Amino acid sequence: MSLDRALAPDPYDLLPRVPSFTVTSADVTDGQPLDELHAHTSVGGKNLSPQLSWSGFPAETHGFAVTCFDPDAPTGSGFWHWVLVNLPLDVTDLDRGADPLPDGAFCIRNDYGDDGYGGAAPPPGDRPHRYVFAVHAIDVDALEVPPDATPAWVGFNLAFHTLARATIRPTFRVPG
Repeated sequence: MSLDRALAPDPYDLLPRVPSFTVTSADVTDGQPLDELHAHTSVGGKNLSPQLSWSGFPAETHGFAVTCFDPDAPTGSGFWHWVLVNLPLDVTDLDRGADPLPDGAFCIRNDYGDDGYGGAAPPPGDRPHRYVFAVHAIDVDALEVPPDATPAWVGFNLAFHTLARATIRPTFRVPG
């Protein structure tokens, strides 16, 4: 099997532009490899979501959603690793492992089929994959999506409710 393919675009380059704010992490650095703590157990990782903190979002923000998407997965549609919705306005920090979640917040099923964070696990020998962690400042207290919604359904709702977005893009590669 060949993994030769074009480089996928960053998903947020394809959506209407929104203002940005700041997201930081004690665990991940933009453009740098993820620690195995944040990789999936199938590649020897611990499958823990990274610590994230954010600030500088618009005053009219009512709540947040946090997502992690791998545009480099050899699927033609990328791979959703994490979709966390309905974080209240007073939550501006997630601990490593993000457990327990604040009241009202929940995770949508990721592309592994699990409700929660699913760590990095690109095919062995493939180029480094980008993991786009995004914090979306939204204009409503909660997105009107059920727990069995798909990541695409959440993304559709985010397109209409995102006031601003903060991103951090670590990478991960499994040697061949």
